[in-house]
Formats: sequence, structure tokens, C-alpha cells
Amino acid sequence: MIRIEHLYKSFEDRDVLKDINATFENGKVNLIIGQSGSGKTVLMKNIVGLFTPDKGKILYDDRDFVSMSKREKIMLRREMGMIFQSAALFDSMTVLDNVMFPLNMFSHKNYEERVRRAKECLARVNLAGTENKFPKELSGGMQKRVAIARAISLEPKYLFCDEPNSGLDPKTSIVIDELIQGITHEMGITTIVNTHDMNSVMGIGESIIFICKGKIEWNGSNKEIMDAQNPQLEDFIFASDILRQVKEAHEASRDNG
Repeated sequence: MIRIEHLYKSFEDRDVLKDINATFENGKVNLIIGQSGSGKTVLMKNIVGLFTPDKGKILYDDRDFVSMSKREKIMLRREMGMIFQSAALFDSMTVLDNVMFPLNMFSHKNYEERVRRAKECLARVNLAGTENKFPKELSGGMQKRVAIARAISLEPKYLFCDEPNSGLDPKTSIVIDELIQGITHEMGITTIVNTHDMNSVMGIGESIIFICKGKIEWNGSNKEIMDAQNPQLEDFIFASDILRQVKEAHEASRDNG
């Protein structure tokens, strides 16, 4: 579990995060949503240590990341898996070598065990048999699946995903969402996804926080979001006419119910 308490972050004269309080639960896909410039990316970067908050606590299972020593932070980062907006694979490495990269850096397993673990992770994302290919030989969706395999190779306690469906078609996005959700449940990890993809929100948003102008304006689940009484959230979610029609149909069904 990751808990955020009274977090503030500003840049020069601009307050970006204002008194953020949130809990990201184990075994659930936790989403951070909001418009561009809302502060959701800054929040994610504070949580993983790319930024240092001005005030507040970031508690990893009651361990305060903010007050840790440099060595303690390095040790904690070994418990994290990261999936970036771009797959961020090494073009000069094979698929297998990409997945083995964190294992080679941090694992105490011998070479055969590291290879076996990497192949297990590739099989989990349905990429068995691609070990000797290079990233440029794979589709965008396959590259994202390699990135997921790499992120889980060290069996992390915490998984961070920054816009994991960026640049993917809707069908492939669903595949990525389902992989992230399945792995989260199987491994019992704390997964945080930064997204503006409403298909992801409705599909895997088991716990959601909505940020607007640096503040959390709503939190709940994808089952509750349609009934949320929050003007800012409604403007964000129902920006498209199609989604607004879905909401109207949902409300009509409930009223007839």
C-alpha cells in the first residue's frame, strides 16, 4: 500500500500540488486521472522520487520515502517496476536481454535462473518465442508487453505505469489494460496508472483519484464514476458526445429500474 499525506509541490511561484491525500491499495489498479496540466504527472513523479515534495509524506507500507537516506531510497526502488509512456526498450538489445536488464543489475540469481525468469515473464505477456527479436521487429503493442515483462521481472511490490496505452489502437489498449490488471491481482502488488484514457478508466479503474488544478476533487471506483456529482469530473469524463450519451443511457436505465 502507498499512502500520500498532505503533499505539496510548487515550481517557482506556481503551486502544482495542494494538500494531496490519497491511498493506493494492494492488489488493485489505482488510477490517477485529470486534464493536461492538472498535476497528475507531477504527483506520479513525486511518488517515484523524480521530484521531491515541498511538504508531506509518501508512505510505502508505512515507510516514509521522503525522509529516507539516499541508500534507503535506492533499496526501495528495487521494489518498484516502471512502465513508461514509450516502451523505453534498448534498441540494440534483444527482447530477452531487455527483460533481463534489471535482473542483471539487481538480482542475485545465476545466469540460467535469470534467463528462466525472463522467459517466464515473456510467457506471461504472451510473447514466448520472441526472445531473439529486436524491438524494431515488434509492433508498438508488443513493445509495450516487453516493457511489462521487464517491469515485473524482479517481482516488484509496486508497479507504476505512465500512460501505458499512449499511441496504441483501442483493441491493443484493452490487451495492455487486461495484462496490467491480471498481473496486479496475481502478484498482489500496488499498481498506479497515470492515464487520460477513458476506456482504461471504465475497464480497470478499481480505485480512481481525479485531480483538478492540483487538488483531488473526487475519488471512487469505475462503478461509482457514472453517478459522481462533481462538475469538474463530469466535464473531464463526458467531453465527448458518445460518453455523454452513455451517461444519459445509464441514468435512464437507473431511473427505470
